[in-house]
Amino acid sequence: MSAEETIRQIENYVECWKQFSHFLRLAEAKKVTGEDETQFLELKSVLAQELELVLATSESTTLNRQEIHDLISGIPSLRYLTEARDDSLREAENRWHKIYIQWQSVLGQWKVKYRTEGGAKSGWFR
Repeated sequence: MSAEETIRQIENYVECWKQFSHFLRLAEAKKVTGEDETQFLELKSVLAQELELVLATSESTTLNRQEIHDLISGIPSLRYLTEARDDSLREAENRWHKIYIQWQSVLGQWKVKYRTEGGAKSGWFR
């Protein structure tokens, strides 16, 4: 897989992480519908599956697979979060943020790699 393809794959994965945060905010507001719950469970499935693909191609040493799995599996449902103590939600948000920053770092590393390999086009990076 080319560096450009890996960058796009990681960008797509980071977008999934943003969606995860959206669901955390819904749980905090206690505005969760049955459809939200279904979408959240589907998102968790995508995050778990795509994690393996991204880690296999990105060769990242900064990401901790177990830490990501622990966060995903530690929230069995949005309903669970809405009924949990406030500190449980804050802990999930903090863990999410830490992982999100790690993904941003990995993405930045791949963009540097792409640039140094001469693949960057003017204006390609956001």
